[in-house]
This record gives sequence, C-alpha cells and structure tokens, in this order.
Amino acid sequence: MKRAFKQTGFILLRGLSWCCFGHKIEWRRFSAMVAVLTVSAYALQMLVLTHLVQPNRPLPSHKQTHYPSYISSNSSLQKVHLTLTNSVISPNKSNKLVQLFSAEQENVELQGPLVQRKSSVYGSNKDTNLADTTKVAHSLSPRRHVPKQRQVWLLPPNEALVYAKKEIDHPPSVSEDPNLYAPIFRNISVFQRSYELMETILKVYIYSDGSRPIFHKPPLKGIYASEGWFMKLMEENKQFVTKDPEKAHLFYLPYSARQMELTLYVPGSHNLKPLSIYLRDYVNKIAAKYPFWNRTHGSDHFLVACHDWGPYTVTGHEELKRNAIKALCNADLSERIFVAGRDVSLPETTVRAPRRPLRYLGGNRASLRPILAFFAGSMHGRVRPTLLNYWGGEKDEDMKIYKRLPLRVSRRMTYIQHMKSSKYCLCPMGFEVNSPRIVEAIYYECVPVIIADNFVLPFNEVLDWSAFSVVVAEKDIPRLKEILLSIPIRKYLTMQNNVKMVQKHFLWNSRPIRYDLFHMILHSIWFNKLNQIHTHQM
Repeated sequence: MKRAFKQTGFILLRGLSWCCFGHKIEWRRFSAMVAVLTVSAYALQMLVLTHLVQPNRPLPSHKQTHYPSYISSNSSLQKVHLTLTNSVISPNKSNKLVQLFSAEQENVELQGPLVQRKSSVYGSNKDTNLADTTKVAHSLSPRRHVPKQRQVWLLPPNEALVYAKKEIDHPPSVSEDPNLYAPIFRNISVFQRSYELMETILKVYIYSDGSRPIFHKPPLKGIYASEGWFMKLMEENKQFVTKDPEKAHLFYLPYSARQMELTLYVPGSHNLKPLSIYLRDYVNKIAAKYPFWNRTHGSDHFLVACHDWGPYTVTGHEELKRNAIKALCNADLSERIFVAGRDVSLPETTVRAPRRPLRYLGGNRASLRPILAFFAGSMHGRVRPTLLNYWGGEKDEDMKIYKRLPLRVSRRMTYIQHMKSSKYCLCPMGFEVNSPRIVEAIYYECVPVIIADNFVLPFNEVLDWSAFSVVVAEKDIPRLKEILLSIPIRKYLTMQNNVKMVQKHFLWNSRPIRYDLFHMILHSIWFNKLNQIHTHQM
C-alpha cells in the first residue's frame, strides 16, 4: 500500500515539475492545477481508507450485545462514543424521569459499526490481522416506535394531562434533592415529579379580551398584591404561555378582583352584584367568541383573585363557580364557593415596595426571640376581639397582643421588629379567613399560629403545614399560652428551621426562579387540574 502511495505521489510531482520547468509560470493556471491535484490526492486517500476500515466479519445481533460491555475495564478502546439519540436534557439535572431513553421502554435497536482501531495497528507490527485489532461499538439508533415519554410535549393537551396524571400517581422515590427540603412536603416524590412534568408539558393561553383597568392591569402593592404579581409575571412569561390556544392545557382569565372593587363597587352600598354580573358577561363573551370554554364547560380555565371579595365575583356564572379553578386568598370552605382539591388557596402577601418585594426579609435566631407570641392589628371579625379579650392589654408579659401597635411601643420596637423578636406570630382571621400575617411570619422566620376555622392553608395539597406552623381552633383561644408552652423546645427549633426552609416558596421575584411563589401558584393550579382526571379517563 505504501508503494502505491509513493508511485502516485512521484507521478504527480513529475507532472508538476514538467509544467513548471523552462516555462514562465502563469500563476492562475498553476493555482488551478495545484487545486486539482490536491482534490485528486484526497479522493484517492479516502477511497483507500474506506477500504481499510470495512469489517471482514458480520456484526453480532443486538440481542446478543449489551452496551455496558463496551466500557468495561478490559476494553482496549481508547475512546468510545455512545450516542444516546433518545435522551432529552431536563431543566432539572436531577430529573431522571423525563428522559427519552428509559429502561421501561422497548429494547433499543443497535445499528451501524463505529470502529476504533488499536494503537498497535499504526505501530511496527504490520502483519497483524485487521479483524483481530479492531473493536466494534454500536451507537443507539432511534426507535421505530417513539414512546410517549419522548414526545409527551407533542401530545394533544388531553392526552398529555392523562400521561402526567399517571406519572404522579406512581412517582419514583426521591432520596435527596438539593433544591427541595423534604420535611416541609407531604410527599416530596409526588411534588418533584409533578413540578418537573409542569415544566416539560404545561402551556397556558391568556385571553387578550377584557378592558383595563379590570383586566391586564395588575395591582403590585398592598395586601392584595398576590393577584397582581401573578398576572404580571404570567403575562410576561415565555416558558409556559402559548399563543396557540389549541396547544393550551389551561386558559387564564386575567382579571383583578381588587381593580374590580375600585372600578365597580359603590362605597357604602354593600352590593357586590355588579361585580359578579361584570365577570359573568365577560365569560359569556369569550364563550361565544371562542370554542374553548364550551368544550370543557370551563374546567380547564382558571382565575387568580386575592381580594376578600374574590369568591363573590364568580357567583353570577354557574359554570365559572362550579367548574373553573379558582386561586383565592379567601379560601373559606364554609362559604361553599371554594372547593378543596379543585381550587387553590392563594397566599396573601403584603408588598410595600414593588421594586423591592423582598425587603426586610429574615429574622433573629431562636435565642434572640424573647417574646412568646405577638399580634397587632385591627379588631374586625369574630376572632380578634376574643383574642384581645383574653390576652390583650399587656395582661401577660409573654403575650404581646395589641389592637394597633401603640405609639409608645412602636417607638421602641417597630411592628416588623416585634415579628423578628417573637417565637410565635399569631395569624387570626379578620373579616375573612385569610391573613397576610401568615406570609409575613414566614418572611421574618417566626413560626405562624393560624387561628381560623374552615381555612384551607396555602399550597395545602403539597406542603405539610404541621412541620412549620401551629393551627389553633377558635374555641381554644383561652388555652393559647398553654398550647404554645406545651410545645417542646426541640420541636420549636425544628419548626423554626422549617420556616426558613419553606420561605423560598413564598417569595416574589421580578424574574421568577424555580420553586418561588409564582411557580408554586402555577404548580398548584396544574396539580389540581390533574386531580380532576378520573380513572375512567385513563
């Protein structure tokens, strides 16, 4: 073979010398000739090398071959490239369940040799048989039948939801995830699998219909800011939002109950009917204009409302009240509007500075919290006057219970400093069951004490509130101090640490990050939508 290369090279060089010797060089012709000779030499070389690497024996069947043997310690290959053509990179590196290559899928077909020659082939032993000095590895070819796991995001919306429901009903166990803290969850495996599927599958269509300020103008400040921040971040989102409603799994009604109150409510009238009529007419309009509402009678539509009157704005439309998913701060079971398992309890967050929603975050460590329990606020509703009657007026040094925080007290220690210096922060209901103090307590790393019967706690479907809070029945207010003192110090320290760990799930970020409040709200809506899928649909 070397002799053939030498002869070919000699002939080419002789021809080149003949063209150049004794002649005036025309550089254009000379360059063209060099190019032709180079291409010819390259083509000849590739032809010879192609002949060299042809295997002289048939490859073993894929039924007899197991790819782990290619990477055994005795392998003489210097490099083996196994191309996993069916794998997908999950947003979460720990996600082993949204892979395109799975042990549960049908056997892969092995195709085509990838030959790696031993170094000895290029060494001094020229007589070595080529077949004995090569190792054959196989690349993993695409399957003939593409499994649903590989193309789940291409499935029709209903089929994708059924697939996701099956997955979360039988999730793999999670041993450790650095981004999640298992003790604060009901079932960390279910949550993680559901969240990953949400990231992979979920698409939301946002109706552009509706005039400002009730629609598409989110309030970002005050105690009702949750509905506004969600609207803002949802409408800015590119990962979950789709412009094609046929690809959507959920449909968002982007209205603000707070803006509705400011625009439509007549102060002092005590008449909420105009609000419900306005929303009823809006739903009727989109139902007449688009086919999507009537297709499911609203069961794949959702709204987010943090105002106390949020539940009452849906009462004018029966399908909206009965079928749509409602994310409400006022998650009161006794009103028979909020339905546990379908609707979502929305955290009520007080945002004082929209540009800095996380201001004042954090609190003192346990040893620097001398106050047993603290509350200060207006005396509306049925619970707070009872609380003040038993524990107010500085009757007990351990229990700091006030109406509004007195000026003489606030000069020495502000409201926020009180929360940062208290072991337990009391969160009694006001006119309605919800209270912004629950999230405030979490922000300031104070164990929340919830006093509100019939209240469904935020994200109750995934979070284990007993791990980081205390729930006291309204009838047990006279025993409040006794209940708190009966909690062992070790358990309190565990709960306070858990408050710190759950804090990340209640934070607004101007640019949402994984597992933050925006994603937790969206996940609960997604999770409860999956819970509506029954066995007969699967």
